[in-house]
Amino acid sequence: MPAEPVKLSAVAGRIGGDLRGGGGASICDVTHDSRRTVRGCLFAAIRGIEADGHTYIDEAVSRGAAAALVEEFAPLPVPQIRVPDTRRALGPAAALVHGDPSRRLDVIGVTGTNGKTTVTIMLESIARAARRPFGRLGTLGARLFGDGELFGDGEPLDRTTPEGSDLQRMFAVMVERGVTLAAMEVSSHALALHRVEGASFAVAAFTNLSQDHLDFHGSMDEYFAAKRLLFDGRAAAHVIDVTDPPGRRLARSARGPVVTVGFGEGHDVGVTAVEVGLTRARFTFRAGGEEAEARIRPGGLHNVRNAAVAAACARQSGIGMDETVEGLEAVERIPGRLEPVEEGQPFTVLVDYAHTPAAVESVVSAALDHSRGSVTVVVGAAGGRDPSKRPLIGAAAARAHLAVITSDNPRFEDPDALVGEVAAGAAGGRAEVIAEVDRKAAIGLAVDRARPGDVVLILGKGHEQFQDLGAEIIPFDDRTAAASYLRDGRPRP
Repeated sequence: MPAEPVKLSAVAGRIGGDLRGGGGASICDVTHDSRRTVRGCLFAAIRGIEADGHTYIDEAVSRGAAAALVEEFAPLPVPQIRVPDTRRALGPAAALVHGDPSRRLDVIGVTGTNGKTTVTIMLESIARAARRPFGRLGTLGARLFGDGELFGDGEPLDRTTPEGSDLQRMFAVMVERGVTLAAMEVSSHALALHRVEGASFAVAAFTNLSQDHLDFHGSMDEYFAAKRLLFDGRAAAHVIDVTDPPGRRLARSARGPVVTVGFGEGHDVGVTAVEVGLTRARFTFRAGGEEAEARIRPGGLHNVRNAAVAAACARQSGIGMDETVEGLEAVERIPGRLEPVEEGQPFTVLVDYAHTPAAVESVVSAALDHSRGSVTVVVGAAGGRDPSKRPLIGAAAARAHLAVITSDNPRFEDPDALVGEVAAGAAGGRAEVIAEVDRKAAIGLAVDRARPGDVVLILGKGHEQFQDLGAEIIPFDDRTAAASYLRDGRPRP
C-alpha cells in the first residue's frame, strides 16, 4: 500500500478517464473483485466472458468503495471514472495507487508455451546464490524471500498471471519486503487481456512457441501476436531463445535491445558441449567473452534451453557467471517437471507437466534416447481446451512403446470421448495403445507393465494436486498415486 492515498483526479489523469464526481476522493487500493473491496478502494467494473463487473458496483459501494472505474456512467452515490476499456485501464490505475512498484524492482517477465515455470524457479535459485532478495509469481503461486527470510512459499494464485490490480498489489508487497529482483510468468491470456499493462519490465524473456490455447486465440498467428505484446518496447531488454522459427521471428520484430540464446556460435548466449540425460544435463555457455560449465537437474534438452534463458536473464540483471552457475546447480528438482518418483523400483518413473503436443514429443524423445528398456507414457487431454491438439498429443505419445491414454481434467466434457480423441491420434503409431479412463488405474497399469531399465512417463498434470471433473474437483496428485502404487500395489489420490 502507498504511504499516502492517491487522489481520484490523479488516477483519472493517469488513465485518461472522464471523471464524474469529486476528484478529491482518496484512493488507497484498486480491485476488480467486489468481494475484496475495502474502504477507500477504487472498484473496477470489468466485462468478463461470463460476468459483467458493472452488475457488482452496488455491492462494491456497500463494502466501502470510494469510487468506480466504469465503461458507462450509472446513477451512483460515489464518483466515477469512465474509460473505453476498464480491463486495459485496471493495471495502470493500480500501479499509480501503489506507487508504481514495478519501477522499483527489476522485473523479469517470462513468456512461451513451455518452460516458464522452470525458468522462473532457476532464476530464484540464481538470485539466492547472488543474495538478491527475490519474488516469483506464476503457476506454482507466489513466493518471496529477502535477507534470508522466506515471506511466502507457493501461496496460490487464481491464475498464472494475476489480474492487473492484484499484480500491482503484489509488486507493492515485494517492494515493502525489500525485494529487488522478481520473475513472473506472463501467459498469452494475460497479454491479450492486458493484465500486465502498467507494469515495467527490466527483461522480457521468450522460451518457445508451439500449439496450445487455440480455443482462446483461434490461430497460431494470433497466439504469436499475443506473445509478441511483451516485446513491444515495455521492457528494457529482450532475451529470446532463437532455436526455433517463432523465436527467430520474434527477435526480428522486438522493439528494443535483443539478447539471443541458442546452440553453437553466433548468439549472445551460446550453448555448446551439451550432454543430456533424463534426470541430469551438462552444458557450456558463453556470454560476453566469458565461458562457464553448468550441471543441471532435471535433464532433457528442453531444460538446457530453459537454463540458458535463465542465465541470459540473470546476466541482464547484473548477476555474474559464478553466481549463475551456482544457482543453476543448486536446483534439485522442479515440481512436476521431469520429477522422479522413487520407491526403490528398478525402473524410472517421472511426472511431468507436458500437456502440449510439442512438450509430450520432447519428453518422450528424451526418454527414448536414454532408456535402457522400453518407454511407457500415461497421458490425456484436458476438457474445455483446444480440441485440435488432442489427436496430436496422441500421436506424440505413440512414439513410445506403450501409450496408456487416460483422463486429464475433463471438466464438463465426456471423459470417454476425450480419451477416444487422444487415442485416435495414437492409432497407427508404433506404440501399443491402451485406453483407460480412470487415471489411477492407468498409472497402476503403467507401473505393473514396467520392467527393470524401463521408463514410465506420467504426463499432463505435473504439480497439480487435483482433478477437475466439472461437477466437482477432487484431490489427485500423479506423484502420490504413483508412489503409493509402487509401495502398496494400489494408487491413492
